[in-house]
Amino acid sequence: MSRIAIASITALLTVSHAYAAEPITLRDMGSFHVGGRLVEISGKPVKEVVFTPGGVPAKVDPNGTYQVEQMYVQYFLPANEKGAYPLLMWHGGGLTGVTYETTPDGREGWLNYFLRKGWAVYNSDAVERGRAGWAQYPDIFKSEPVFLTTANAFERFRIGEGPNSYDADPAKRKLLPGNQFPVEGYENFVKQNVPRWTTTDDAIVAAYIAEIDRVGPSVILFHSQAGSFGFKVAQARPGKVKALIAIEPAGIGDPAKADVLKNIPTLIIYGDYIERDSRWPKIRANGIAFADAIKAAGGSVDVVDLPQAGIKGNSHMVMMDKNNLEVAGLIQKWLETKGLTK
Repeated sequence: MSRIAIASITALLTVSHAYAAEPITLRDMGSFHVGGRLVEISGKPVKEVVFTPGGVPAKVDPNGTYQVEQMYVQYFLPANEKGAYPLLMWHGGGLTGVTYETTPDGREGWLNYFLRKGWAVYNSDAVERGRAGWAQYPDIFKSEPVFLTTANAFERFRIGEGPNSYDADPAKRKLLPGNQFPVEGYENFVKQNVPRWTTTDDAIVAAYIAEIDRVGPSVILFHSQAGSFGFKVAQARPGKVKALIAIEPAGIGDPAKADVLKNIPTLIIYGDYIERDSRWPKIRANGIAFADAIKAAGGSVDVVDLPQAGIKGNSHMVMMDKNNLEVAGLIQKWLETKGLTK
């Protein structure tokens, strides 16, 4: 397993606070929807719906053609572009592109950081999330949506000390020692959560492939649930993916096709406290095994365990932690060493 030298990484992690205060200059910004399909629904009763209190009821016929499984993408193109390719940001489960925007406690997120570094950034809401829209259940999405309690992320994302560590009273919450998640903004983080489905993976991969086909050769930065999406899309479009940056990937690609990724430089980053969690040692082991398969096929994979690189206290939400710009600096330097900046 190839690893970036700890000493080299540590020497490259100075972040300029003055730099973060500089204005962002764009040559363009906008958004689009991509992917999706048309579906016919029939056999449903016609309903009368009052759309506005005191309004006149309207007949709504749910039978007909629907547009479903599309994805929303917002893009920001810097005036002084320095990234060799666009940078696509893909969020994790139960979340949206807000993941990479302002942190829950109001600090700068990775979207702004990489814009300042000159990357054209494409930030998305995947199928069935946020501005991508929803579709009927069980007609389109075959499973029911999964909703998470306010305690779930605190106990599952390595912020608190596992089960029963969350309390409605912030003073009674049991944090992992030295944790870098901005707990004072935890309620703001919970407000970002959206329902997710467990039967839409194929549709999500198809939409991400459509994004790659539209944007062209790109670097993909992806988190958690999007681990399987990032690797699978790269396996589907290896000629269009110039680098993969996996932030605590919860899933992997097809191991039988690991050789397809041999020409795509890959960086995998893991945070802290993994050995103290009931699930993450196995999840990490799966990621390392997949990385080893890519290496065995002649590929280049760098794995960084942040605590070993001197960056400690990171939760699963690395891009939101108080040291988020330090980790972003590590990623930026890695991209530079791979010749992906102008």
